[in-house]
Amino acid sequence: MKRLTGIGKKIYSVWCTTWFVLPFLTSYPLFRVLISNPKRLKHAHTLNRLWSKFQLRMYLMPVTVKGMEHLDPAQKYVFAPNHSSYIDIPMILAAVPGFLNFVGKKSLTKVPLWGKIYDALYISVDRDSPISSAKAYIASKQSLDAGRSVVIFPEGKISPESGRNLLPFKDGPFKLAIEKQVPLVPITMPYNHLFLPDVKGKLIIRYHPLEMIIHPPISTIGLTLKDLETLKEQTFTLIQQTLDQKNNEHQHRNLTPAGALSPARV
Repeated sequence: MKRLTGIGKKIYSVWCTTWFVLPFLTSYPLFRVLISNPKRLKHAHTLNRLWSKFQLRMYLMPVTVKGMEHLDPAQKYVFAPNHSSYIDIPMILAAVPGFLNFVGKKSLTKVPLWGKIYDALYISVDRDSPISSAKAYIASKQSLDAGRSVVIFPEGKISPESGRNLLPFKDGPFKLAIEKQVPLVPITMPYNHLFLPDVKGKLIIRYHPLEMIIHPPISTIGLTLKDLETLKEQTFTLIQQTLDQKNNEHQHRNLTPAGALSPARV
């Protein structure tokens, strides 16, 4: 049984990898055409969203999104999700409407093929460089001024205890939301680390239903930078409590031995 389980997991990993790579390679020439003209970047983002939706569907697992009713398509937001997996960005792209702008680490621009697309569409930052961080912050403000919502992972990187315990939050998304007086939207993704864990030097893909909780927007109207720590603590507590609740639910319902396509244990 253990051997059959191992074979099933390998087959599933190959299946998911194929449906990640194949649609991207097929659409890559169109991506390059779209990103070559700044006026077409919105269309490139739409293509990226379609790729994300298609790959998630082809992974053959349920994906539940809760809280869409909290979002106003005409409103710009600062989204603050927890960061636990490289599937986080496709999840957000597939679920959250609008021409989003992601703030991500500089290394994403070095990924073969995908790096050029990310560099053209989104904001990259070297978090060890104050100059790079300042430029990314200015670009984020300009994005909101242009009516384009911004997604910033407040942890800054994937936690070694991703999906369970959050890393301390950085100030960036909260300062941005306060300075631009736009709502901040916490997002909790409790199971992404179970599907695609961040394991150095290894590609591990495990079948697991995914879920995204879009929490009600937190108004920043009238807030000043004196309120930054309170806003940051409020967001941290909300996401951490949601993770704790989901982990507890997962442990109670996942009591049977895992099969090849069974949910992974926390």
